[in-house]
Amino acid sequence: MTTLDYPEVPVDALLAGSARRYGDRTALHFAGRELTYAELHSRAGAFANALHGAGIGRGDVVAIHLPNCPQYAVAYYGILLAGATFSPTNPLLPPPDLAAQLADCGAVAAVTWAPAAPALAAVRDRTAIRLVLVTDREQAVDPAHRLTLDGSLGDARDFEEFHADAPTAPPAVEIDVHRDLAHLAYTGGTTGRSKGVQLPHRNVVVNVLQYACGGTGSVPTLDDEGGIVLDQVGSPEEFPTRLGTGVAIGLAPWFHAMGTIGGLNVPTATGATTVLHERFDPGAYLADAERFGITGMSGAPPVYGALLRHPDFATRDLSTIRGLSSGAAPLPVEMIQGLQRRLGEDVVITEGYGLTEVTMGATIGPAARSAVRKPGTVGPPVADTEVRIVDPAGTDMTALPTGEPGEVVIRGPQVMTGYKDRPEDNEAVLVDGWLRTGDIGVLDEDGYLSIVDRKKDMLLYKGYNVYPRDLEEILHAQPGVAGAAVVGRPDPEVGELPVAFVVAPGADPEALMEAVNAQVTPYKRLRELHLVDAIPVSAAGKVLKRELRERLQKDTNG
Repeated sequence: MTTLDYPEVPVDALLAGSARRYGDRTALHFAGRELTYAELHSRAGAFANALHGAGIGRGDVVAIHLPNCPQYAVAYYGILLAGATFSPTNPLLPPPDLAAQLADCGAVAAVTWAPAAPALAAVRDRTAIRLVLVTDREQAVDPAHRLTLDGSLGDARDFEEFHADAPTAPPAVEIDVHRDLAHLAYTGGTTGRSKGVQLPHRNVVVNVLQYACGGTGSVPTLDDEGGIVLDQVGSPEEFPTRLGTGVAIGLAPWFHAMGTIGGLNVPTATGATTVLHERFDPGAYLADAERFGITGMSGAPPVYGALLRHPDFATRDLSTIRGLSSGAAPLPVEMIQGLQRRLGEDVVITEGYGLTEVTMGATIGPAARSAVRKPGTVGPPVADTEVRIVDPAGTDMTALPTGEPGEVVIRGPQVMTGYKDRPEDNEAVLVDGWLRTGDIGVLDEDGYLSIVDRKKDMLLYKGYNVYPRDLEEILHAQPGVAGAAVVGRPDPEVGELPVAFVVAPGADPEALMEAVNAQVTPYKRLRELHLVDAIPVSAAGKVLKRELRERLQKDTNG
């Protein structure tokens, strides 16, 4: 097992160390505005002091109800510098879900986006929120801009005005890195109501360093003032993107684990520049990839699918790209091969695997150029992490034989302390020090993990296990298929029948189904195939199979 020495410091030490090392380097670029590492640290310190002035500090929960923007990063690090707990909130949540999440986390303050602020105002009386700060796109571009608040949002205050004149030196706050929560994050909700995941500072620092160090060939240390800095011990031949030189386009929403850790904190730790996009536009993405000379790409499979289909993907200069990573859902092998053909064999394509309950991640393909590549796997475990495959039907954490599918369980320092106020759920998923993920996977002889499916997505047909991922891979390999998802239709005689939803404009559904069924054993065959305009996905890129099952149920009920 690879191991690292993790400094016993709070999360804000990641920004403090990088602000001193990379001070004038651009941390964030947004619509022409650039925010350096030193400026980000300074504004975060001011926001922390303003929170203290409002009586908000250690142990208080502050929700961020924003899309990706410079204000998000300022608020995030400011909340942690104040000793408070960050709780990410999707600005597109419908009011009932927003109210439930804010009430559950106990937030006393919220930073919201002007277009989404009315939804927050409508449910505020169902929460403990006593301070609302509002910002918008104009402030993202020009922090000197002031909002006109007409009273429709109650006593809400202007975000930038709130901390404009506050001292920039971070306040002195004692943090217990093992007990004080840095994040109170919520599960993706793809199968029902979200649960609050409790993540102390230690978890966040560990998971950031597991990925930042593994991805750059580095080891962590502390500078003279207690900030985290990385020492890059891997050679330029193995890790050609050096610390303080990386450039990436930020698409992963920061309200999701992959965004908070992989899209915000890992770039901060490695001194990278992140070019923020307000929404995913493949043409704009490719134009900026060329303009800024990006060194890395990251995202969920739908992002890569859209890029592969865009005509500019073949013509833009993408020669600066050194690595590509994917998460949130398995990347189809056909897509991996298409990306590799276009970007070149020297570009390292890695897939990672994780969930909010492990802060962000537990595995990833190795980043070193000479490492073993296994397309279709999500790599071996990150440092200090164990992954085991067990019987999904039992409670015994004994490992199954190599190569046999079963439930993925994880043990490591990034595993959550538990769900907030959910003792029964905690007892079910935290067993003998292992986290039960609900995902079905296989470990090979080298310890590389392949995700077969979610346990809840696995179908039972006449007692046989049918894994939708197998059928989806075959569908993605068919000409003209841009997206595919397979779910089960309940059947009283056989259990469940595999049904496919496919994005393939102009295709013949019968011919597609025949092409797939010719490649599988009889019990795995598709029984229906529906052509659709799009596969529903969450903001983090996970397919919302619950919605597809509901669509089937509505069709059945007429």
